Amino acid sequence: MLKADRAARIVSHIAEAGSADVRTLSELLGVSDATVRRDLQELQDQGLLQRTRGGAVTGAVNLEIPLRHRGDQQQEEKRRIARAAAELVPDGAVVGLTGGTTTTELARVLGERGKVTVVTNAVNIAAELIVRPEVRLVVVGGLARSASYELVGPAAERMLDQYHLDLAFIGVDGLTVQQGCTTHDEMEAQTDRAFLRSSAHAVVLADRTKVGRVTFATICPLADVHDLVTDSGLPDAQEHAIAECGVRVRRA
Repeated sequence: MLKADRAARIVSHIAEAGSADVRTLSELLGVSDATVRRDLQELQDQGLLQRTRGGAVTGAVNLEIPLRHRGDQQQEEKRRIARAAAELVPDGAVVGLTGGTTTTELARVLGERGKVTVVTNAVNIAAELIVRPEVRLVVVGGLARSASYELVGPAAERMLDQYHLDLAFIGVDGLTVQQGCTTHDEMEAQTDRAFLRSSAHAVVLADRTKVGRVTFATICPLADVHDLVTDSGLPDAQEHAIAECGVRVRRA
């Protein structure tokens, strides 16, 4: 396993479990304890976790895991969500896509289908779509966030204010009935709101691990959301509570 792949597995495992010891990680990755210890030290140096005696824990409450380390989390669920979300997009539509692993999966589906215009502030999504000649691509500029590969801030917001989107697909880090949609970064939240202002139809993409969770910055209340596309593992009680806010819940 490559070093980058080991790092991604370690970060995602500890983010989900809250902690892990060296022996568990060694067995999970199929490498020596010494290799795991070196990886943990490097990840701690990057601020992604905190080493403990014999293992590691998440470095902070609601830690934002960089996008490069999130690709394997709920991967199959995200692909199903992306395929279900693509069914909402008619041919010829103008679609806004914020950054995130699930919106990236949607970009891949739309790229294969073509016949749409995509407006995005995510440089990784732009890289996926620029080689797709049947997709008209518009990239929104701004301050680059290495954690999410997104371009955010006043420049991005001013550019978005000039466009009219048929649908905006928003990736979130948390979603609750009380707090609405949230993300880790305030500037990112403001840029997400600009996507919503420019769109006739707002769709949130979130697997079940994001529902019931609150992170730092509010994007919008659920009253501003038309559809939530999530996975089949969402509990019925959470679905009903969200639906009572006027949101159509689609489980993929």
